[in-house]
Amino acid sequence: MNSVNGKYPTREEAERLVREAEAIYPGPWGDHCRVVARCAEAIAAACGMDADKAYVLGLLHDIGRRFGHGHMAHVYDGYTYMRELGYDGAARICLTHSFNMKRFDEYIGDVDIPEGKQAVIREALAACEFDDYDRLIQLCDGIGTANGPVSLAERMGDVKRRYGRYPQDKWDRNFEIKRYFEQKAGGTLESLLAEAFR
Repeated sequence: MNSVNGKYPTREEAERLVREAEAIYPGPWGDHCRVVARCAEAIAAACGMDADKAYVLGLLHDIGRRFGHGHMAHVYDGYTYMRELGYDGAARICLTHSFNMKRFDEYIGDVDIPEGKQAVIREALAACEFDDYDRLIQLCDGIGTANGPVSLAERMGDVKRRYGRYPQDKWDRNFEIKRYFEQKAGGTLESLLAEAFR
């Protein structure tokens, strides 16, 4: 499939890629991706966006987990893996989902890759102009757990407890993105997702 951001796989192929990756590196990350995908699909449909594209991009945002446990490594691994498969649109989401402020230093977690790989991320991030799909997956990653969607404050609070920090500007940006999509959808995120996850 083609999109303005490049290529991404079909829904069926994306689901196959995640199942294959889970067989290599099992864990709750796969269910987290499925929840993010369902959230993205529901919000996209309410906003007049391509719901299938949103689902696929949400499903693949953490595909770098295929290569094992990692912090920033999963961003780099997902980005390069999707590019190797020719899915540049999905590669972009693997990159942008972790950087809603578009700054390398905002990353929460360990920078567990060498400088050369960091440079790849920095350059790719600098070259991106975020669109609504980037923002949508950032939002859905911020509310999606392996067990279903939760409030943005609850999820960010959990991240803050696990990593010891959550920069205030990043926190505030997440709520700006939430308000943006609620305005586009004409309703609250909570009511929209309550319907989608009934």
